[in-house]
Order: sequence, then C-alpha cells, then structure tokens
Amino acid sequence: MPYPRTTRSLTLLLLMVAVALNLRPILTSIGPLLEDIRHSTGIGYQQAALLTALPVLCMGLVPLLQPWLRRWVSERNALLGGLGAIALACTWRLYLDSSTALIASAVVAGLGVAFVQALMPGLVNRWFAQRLAMAMGIYSAALMSGGGLAAVLGSRVAEGFSRWQAGLGIWLVPALLALLFCLIVRPRLEAASGRGGVSGHFFGSRRAWLLAIYFGLINGGYTSMVAWLPAYYQQIGGSAHGGGGLVGLMTIFQVLGALGLPLLLRGVSDRRPGLWLALATQLAGFVGLLLAPTLSAGLWVALIGFGLGACFSLSLTLTIEHLKSPAAGSLAAFVQGIGFIITGIVPYLAGWLRDITGDFQASWLLLTLTVLLMLLVTWRFAPDGYAEAMAGPSPGVPDGAVR
Repeated sequence: MPYPRTTRSLTLLLLMVAVALNLRPILTSIGPLLEDIRHSTGIGYQQAALLTALPVLCMGLVPLLQPWLRRWVSERNALLGGLGAIALACTWRLYLDSSTALIASAVVAGLGVAFVQALMPGLVNRWFAQRLAMAMGIYSAALMSGGGLAAVLGSRVAEGFSRWQAGLGIWLVPALLALLFCLIVRPRLEAASGRGGVSGHFFGSRRAWLLAIYFGLINGGYTSMVAWLPAYYQQIGGSAHGGGGLVGLMTIFQVLGALGLPLLLRGVSDRRPGLWLALATQLAGFVGLLLAPTLSAGLWVALIGFGLGACFSLSLTLTIEHLKSPAAGSLAAFVQGIGFIITGIVPYLAGWLRDITGDFQASWLLLTLTVLLMLLVTWRFAPDGYAEAMAGPSPGVPDGAVR
C-alpha cells in the first residue's frame, strides 16, 4: 500500500539524512588519528594527504562519468553499491596495518561516496522540489554532522580499543544502517537508461565550468581543515582529542551555516548575499589563523565552519537553480565532478606547503587568497542572468547546457 504523501516525504527526508551521514567520516576520522597512524605505518605528510585527496578526487571523477555510467547502472544499484563500498572499506580498515592498504581503502571508500554523492542533489531536487533550499540545507547539515561525529568520536573509539584501526572502522555501523534503511524504504529511483547515446554532459558550457571551479575552490577549505586542523592543533601544543574537538566545533557551526543562512534568506531568490556573507565569515577565520593562531583557535574555527557550511549548501542550490528541468541533476553532477577534483587538490597543496615551510601558515594564506578571489567571482551569479548563461544548444550537449 502506498504511503500517504506526508509520511512518504518524512520517510524520504529521514533516508536522505541517513545516507548523508555516511559521506564524510572516511575523511574526518583520519585527522585526529594522524599522528598515531604515522607512528604505526611510517606514512609522511604528503602521503597522508592522499587519504583525503584520493577520495575527493574519486568524488570528482565519478560524477563526470555519470552520463556514461547511467546507461548501465541504475540509481538504485548506484546507491546500494556506494553504501556497500563504504561499509567494505570501513571493515577493511578494522584489520589493515600498512600505509599502502590504508591508501587503497581510501580509494574504495571514496568510490562508494562518489556514487552516492553524485546522485543526491538530483534526488533532493526531485523529492523536495517545492522546498529545495531548505532540503539542501538539511542534506548539507546531515553530511557535515556525520563528518563532525567521526572527528570527535574516532579518537575516543581508538583509545577505548587501543587501536587506531577501530577509530576508522567503526563507521561501518552507520553505513550498514543506511543500507538496511534503503532496502526497507525502497524509494522510487530511476532504472538504467539503456545503451543509447551519451547525454547530459556539460563540458561545452562556460557557465557550468565557472560553477564547478567556484564550487571546488570555496569548498577546498573544508577538505584542508579536515586533513590538517588536528595536526595543526597538535603542532601548536594541543592534543589529539583537542584537535578532534576543534573539527567537531567546526562541524557544529557548519550545520548552523548550512541550515541557518538558507532559512534566514528563504524569501531571497538571489543567492549572492548569502554567499558573500558566508565567504566573508570564512575570510575572517582564516585571517585569524594567520595573524593570531594561538589567541582564539576556537573562534577562528567556528567562523570558518559557519562559512563553509553555508557555502556548500548555497553553492549546490545556486547550481540547481540554473536549470529548471530534470537536467539540473546532471548539471549538479558535473559541477560536483570538476569541483571535487579541485577540492581534492587543495589539501594536497596545503600539505606540500606544510612540508616545505615547516608550519601551516602558508597553507592558511593559500586558503585566504582563494576566499578573496571567490568573493569577487560571486558577482557573476545574478539570478536574472541564469537563463542567458545556460542558453544555446550545441552538438552532443542537451538543450540548456551550453555557454
């Protein structure tokens, strides 16, 4: 018997949250345990950066292949397979003891996250079309909450079991719960579209490329903070628990930013004021880390977290609103694809700067300059220019996907 509309919407909302909670622990559980991992495996800082960079690069490559993959892989199989890959990687991490295996597990987990994450904006748009900004805020908040829980609890779980592997592998549990929930709910998902021609890519669209680069750079601060904030805190005299606590604090303010700013601006169709405020808040935090890193680390991290949370939510909403059609999901996949490749490169560059300079100040300077640049680029996204920016069909690209 079909669910009543309200019950069905609530069920889909809970499913969205359950899935989103699994999309960041593979990244955020590493940082607080990094020194233990380095001591045990001998992995260096640049190699350790791969534990964040490689999954994020997977999150970029898979969405770019989505127009081709969807000919053979249905949404249902991609969702279940992605959650299964996350669970498999976490299980492997319970037993591995080498840097090579750890990096390989990061790739497996990253592929799982990539398949799920590529689907979610399109599904959110389809399931909650009338409340897109709020639904995207809840999705973003759940995604960030999962990352924050992993950062705060991972080191405590590892300490309780006297093994850093336990702090990484425990995230098998929420992955299995989300997988079970998906099997029970059986949401209406599209089947694979057959072996027809490739469609739905945006490689010929200048606006799609601008949105992708924008998304990648304004979210590069997140992967950098997740990768290096705990190590930075230990470098200035803090503990592993304290570093994980800072990531947890950042997550609280990310959730506030992801939910609060869309709610505050719910009657405003122009996303630029929200993005300017979010970027300015990030800028204040990174300047604080540069000029007074030991004065009030919690304040700087809170400001950065609020800005990052709002930027993620608003930038995805901005992307989807460029196309009022089913193609919006494909555009979001393209933007995430290119964007996450850029987002994955940023923490690697930050780790390289840490290696050659001996501290993280050069890394924070890089992120500060990036935020300044994105403040200027935000001017381009006036809502009355969406249609013109996306207009003009081109061979091999769907209508509304070019320029």
